[in-house]
Amino acid sequence: MVYNSEVPAAIVGAGPYGLSIAAHLRVLGVPFRIFGEPMQSWQESMPRGMLLKSEGFASSLYDPQSAFTLSHYCEGAGLPYQDVGLPVPMHRFVAYGLEFQRRMVPELERHRIARITRQGRGFELVTSGGEVLAARCVIVATGISHFGYVPPEFERLPPELLSHSSAHSQLDGFTGRRVAVLGAGSSAVDIAALLHEAGAQVHLVARRAAIDFHEPSIEPRPLLERLCAPRSGLGTGWRSRLCTDAPLLFHLMPEALRIKVVKRHLGPAPGWFMKDRVVGRFPMHMGTQIAGMQASGGTARLSLNSAASGKTTLEVDHVIAATGYKPAIHRLPFLAEELRKEIRTVDEAPMLNRRFECSVPGLYWVGLASANSFGPLTRFAFGAGFTARRLARIVAAATRTASEAVAPAPTASSTQ
Repeated sequence: MVYNSEVPAAIVGAGPYGLSIAAHLRVLGVPFRIFGEPMQSWQESMPRGMLLKSEGFASSLYDPQSAFTLSHYCEGAGLPYQDVGLPVPMHRFVAYGLEFQRRMVPELERHRIARITRQGRGFELVTSGGEVLAARCVIVATGISHFGYVPPEFERLPPELLSHSSAHSQLDGFTGRRVAVLGAGSSAVDIAALLHEAGAQVHLVARRAAIDFHEPSIEPRPLLERLCAPRSGLGTGWRSRLCTDAPLLFHLMPEALRIKVVKRHLGPAPGWFMKDRVVGRFPMHMGTQIAGMQASGGTARLSLNSAASGKTTLEVDHVIAATGYKPAIHRLPFLAEELRKEIRTVDEAPMLNRRFECSVPGLYWVGLASANSFGPLTRFAFGAGFTARRLARIVAAATRTASEAVAPAPTASSTQ
């Protein structure tokens, strides 16, 4: 088949991971094409008005020289910034990401990839515009947009009564309506606060007995505190520091242990700055199990059971499940079925080697989809730095090897 284009690498997705990898490949001189809307998950899957839980120093995108960090952007725009202690507004992070793309990855193509199939030793990609191209390797950097997780027992409600938190970037449509938010993590608390401030009648429902707010970050810290709980891009403590500093060591751990750590470490915990915006502002049903859900005359009726108040019923106009994200490759519509069947998975996520490569040679996965292999680090934007540095070198080396393999052998006359 004759392709419109043939490139060594194609990047699917233009969030912090996709853009950071592209910036590194660009400096290394590796030809690539990158597809997607820049910062799409952040613009479309997170509520406007949200504040980032990560500190300023851990909220950058990554180019090889660290020439354009969030700090540089804020300084140039005259915006307030601190490495630690000053929450970053989500809209500012998005604006920074868009400027990073304009400066560092100007070749971004704002088309989505409609289909990826395997062709020989490489891949065939079809864009939403109908172009067909070939790539020796593909990097899947789609972020969280396809991975919103709703527990199966909640899905008995129809879509008009139940949605995942990632479906709501704007909340004005809920003004005056009764809304139940399920969960006790950052997504749940953030969206509940913003719904309340938008004029909705909010009820927060969670199995946890209490909300575990992060403690405020204060610098400088005493020496003993810094030794006992060193700071990292994921927070304080030696466990988090090991996650950020030794992801390849994490990869050596037994598979079952890796998955257990990813699920348990850095559990649901909103930022300290949200406490005053939720405590005492609206009803919070803590330590509460949802015994049942049913649609009733255009509303959702939730049967609740808690040790404090026993069995009660809550009737609302809509339920928002802020129940997190779970990578599952069957949710990616652009993967051809025959290609998907070749990918070995554990708990629906791709199994990756130390090169970010799955069981299909040349197919790489980054971000949340790589967390079971490289640890909690790659669940967060901060992990884009490690990922971009390592994967760009791997792709560059593979590109050189492939080029040498197809290069014509020297003739006798050329060696004389």
